Amino acid sequence: MKLAEFQRLIERIYFERDKARGASGTFMWFLEEVGELATALRENQDRQQLAEEFGDVLAWLCTLASISGVEMAEAIQKYADGCPYCHQTPCSCSNKK
Repeated sequence: MKLAEFQRLIERIYFERDKARGASGTFMWFLEEVGELATALRENQDRQQLAEEFGDVLAWLCTLASISGVEMAEAIQKYADGCPYCHQTPCSCSNKK
């Protein structure tokens, strides 16, 4: 499944409820999912559990983008030519994050 297709799927499943909750309320749910992913990573959970947590985080990120009128497929174009600062792959910036 392509990212745009996934964003449309998440919209069909959750958009109306998430839009009614608003961006700030939905962002709090997103943070909760990020916390669950952090716990799974910290506890070295198995690959299947990690995959589920990564999927949940991506779903909430997509719904936040949709509420905000952002297409995720467009947002990721920032990285299409490598690092958005030095344009290298791998990044060769002197001030690495």
